[in-house]
Amino acid sequence: MANVFQELATWFHQVFVKQFDAWVLLGFVAQFFFSMRFVVQWIASEKAKRSVVPIAFWFFSLGGGGLLLVYAIQRQDPVFIAGQALGLFIYIRNLWLIANERKAAMSKVD
Repeated sequence: MANVFQELATWFHQVFVKQFDAWVLLGFVAQFFFSMRFVVQWIASEKAKRSVVPIAFWFFSLGGGGLLLVYAIQRQDPVFIAGQALGLFIYIRNLWLIANERKAAMSKVD
């Protein structure tokens, strides 16, 4: 059993300590922003007592997804690159739709 813990400790050191550099830090920051979108969505839904997707969700998605795409490109991971690139298109499109909706609402007020 002690051998299993030693191997796990060695693996943990190899993955989380030995490889740590500015790119890994960027990856963690990007993942934090990407994860914050769910926290923002959850808090907004709890306040409204229904499922809500606030605009901040899309901005955190765009920021985190953009940084994760940079990280994926640097790591040369084709699956991660494709997934994040497609996500960016979706986040931008949702922000565009929200902006058009707000613009239309403002023109009705004038």
